[in-house]
Amino acid sequence: MAEHPKDLLSLADWPRASVEGLLARAAELKRLRGSDRHPRPLAGRSVLLYFAKPSLRTLVTFQVGVAELGGHPVLLPPGQVRIGEREPLEDVARNLERWVHAVVARVYGHDMIETLAAHARVPVINALSDLLHPCQALADALTVAENADLKHARLTYLGDGNNMAHSLLNLAGCLGLRLVVCTPPDYAPDPGLAERAAERASESGGEIRLESDPRAAVERADFVYTDVWASMGQEDEAAARAEVFRPYQINAELLAAAPASVRLLHCLPAHRGEEITHEVFESDASLVFDQAENRLHAQKAVLELLATPD
Repeated sequence: MAEHPKDLLSLADWPRASVEGLLARAAELKRLRGSDRHPRPLAGRSVLLYFAKPSLRTLVTFQVGVAELGGHPVLLPPGQVRIGEREPLEDVARNLERWVHAVVARVYGHDMIETLAAHARVPVINALSDLLHPCQALADALTVAENADLKHARLTYLGDGNNMAHSLLNLAGCLGLRLVVCTPPDYAPDPGLAERAAERASESGGEIRLESDPRAAVERADFVYTDVWASMGQEDEAAARAEVFRPYQINAELLAAAPASVRLLHCLPAHRGEEITHEVFESDASLVFDQAENRLHAQKAVLELLATPD
């Protein structure tokens, strides 16, 4: 595998060959799961899990992933540390590096991930920040690759220009994918991030397009993806957002404008009846639980690469 960064903060920082290698390894680890050929490269090593935000998929898959690779997951509740109140984050990082072999952090502000990585000499993995969700995007890429030619598949994301949209943009830029990000005009993704991703994608034969018309966005899509309209920390905006985002709901009427073979993606948790209807969520076209399963395999590939001795 090509040389890769020490940390996984953003896929924008990763070479294409490294991400392609991660996806290939994730598929291999998925095939090997439960067999006596499954590797245990983290034997004798510990991985710190710091989760400031609630979690189901991320927490369980990282805990299980570390254990299946032979390591010891250490869960550190945020209330136990009270970072910034009881102790500066910089000092926390310099303590953790003496005890564990990697840090997985799920936080609010992205600056917290950056500070951890800057002050800890062990790998830091972004398990979600308000800006980015790279591990989810890797699982999404694995899911698409299991169902189509990843390089030529057309992926449309509908909804908020949030951390999920940002990570899909970075993924498409890194791998040269075909991606449409469709949002209401006032909820578009970060323009600088989107511009950099589009430039990088075009260099690899991919294409990124920003759109505001949902029907135009889905008309050639092989995969249609959505996320909640109000993320954690935006609960007070939920009612107002519901009105703005209603035309972006994935429902049978919208999907009539897409190819009949279109498949559906959602990073979960889903608010059925809001960003996606119950009918569509439970349809044969839905791959949402395959995505959830693939979080485990993609993250195991990341852990193996970053937390294993050279």
